[in-house]
Amino acid sequence: MSNEIIRLVTIGRILRRRWRLLAVLTVLGAVVGYGTSLLFPPRYTASASVLLPGQWEERELLTQVDIATSSAVVDRAAATLDWRGVSGGELRNRVSAETADGNIIKISGTAETPERAQQLSDRVAQQLVAFAARIAGDGADSEAATGPEALRQKVVQTNRHITELANAADPGQTVESVQARTALAKLRTALEEAMKKLDQADTARNKAGMVIMGPAPRPTGEAPPTRVQLISAGALLFPLLAVVGHLAAARLNRRLRTEPEIVAALGSALLGTVDVPGDNSSDRAEDLGLRARIRRLLGMDSRWDTPSPQASGDEASRQIRYRRVWARLRDQLPSPWRLLVVVPEGDGTALRAAGQLVTEAEGDPSPSPTSTANPVLRVVEVSVSQPMVPDRDTESGALVVLSAGSWTAGELAGIAEACADGGHDIIGVVVAGAVRARPTPSTGPPPEKATPALAVRGHATGESV
Repeated sequence: MSNEIIRLVTIGRILRRRWRLLAVLTVLGAVVGYGTSLLFPPRYTASASVLLPGQWEERELLTQVDIATSSAVVDRAAATLDWRGVSGGELRNRVSAETADGNIIKISGTAETPERAQQLSDRVAQQLVAFAARIAGDGADSEAATGPEALRQKVVQTNRHITELANAADPGQTVESVQARTALAKLRTALEEAMKKLDQADTARNKAGMVIMGPAPRPTGEAPPTRVQLISAGALLFPLLAVVGHLAAARLNRRLRTEPEIVAALGSALLGTVDVPGDNSSDRAEDLGLRARIRRLLGMDSRWDTPSPQASGDEASRQIRYRRVWARLRDQLPSPWRLLVVVPEGDGTALRAAGQLVTEAEGDPSPSPTSTANPVLRVVEVSVSQPMVPDRDTESGALVVLSAGSWTAGELAGIAEACADGGHDIIGVVVAGAVRARPTPSTGPPPEKATPALAVRGHATGESV
């Protein structure tokens, strides 16, 4: 799995073999999301729009957005609201502003109730308009408001009077008349420039005249994240993290899956591979602990990253594999010595294969050519975390039986070192694989003169049955 590309079939295998765990995590995530929603009370958001008349550049609009959320505006809004236990600094975290099309600034306020949210956005909008008016020098009295217009009319009247004086002046070419007309022309030019400056100041004043486009509508729903959103997010996040964790664990998996890798880690030779029907009910029945029961309930008592067991042949074909392994093992032992069969602890497939080998050894009527009795097999389970093998007594060696894809190279090297410390030489390795047993058809008793198929195979291959 560490070298494979993560494909949809891998995710499908996780969903198929870990659906119980994912279902429990989905419910747990929903409960956590619900609990989170209880810690954070519901919030409501209302928005008020402020129109900025005139022509505004983008940077100027952004400046007004910053002003709307500044302490100069929000603190004044907090003072007018006078909410108990709520300061201006806290309100600044609840107020936001953004620009919209048409020189509009949208001011949003968030509060615990729809009424408060509406009040907050309206007060901030009002304080923004008042602040802009103060910056532009827009006074509150009527005299200040009508002063520029009266001055403009005064300038128009003065300009008309200058024209009349110029026309009534002596049309002669005396020095005095020429100087008078020149002074009047300069005075008219100065008045025109003052008029232009007055128009520019009036344009700036009108530009700062912001308009609130009505009160903020009262919100009818909660602001995100709502309780439903938190529950949905928890129900999706927990199983998603579980799937990602499974994929990460598969990427980091270093278990050996092929026979050459297993043999190289143990430093021995492969005697053969055997098939074991993939029924783990016997293993599960032996483990009655609470933790094991929980793992079984969640579907975690079996590995998900192993391929599905392939359909095997009948019982006779599986028996032939065990007999061939036993024949190779028997030929390597010239005397009737005892043999230690080492099985990694927790490897139920290998333990059943070792038991089948013991049964085959006990039922074999044909001893080795150089002895009159068969070797006696003694099965021991060895912990891979702290491997310990019994010291050598009358055993002539050790036979390691294990399943592929269950152990790392370091764990197998530890078993090999434990065998060496106990004085046992590993004479061979048997790899057991889980298969799907075919149901045995009930066809009734065989005919009286029928020859058993196993006997025919035994005579054809030269094996004893």
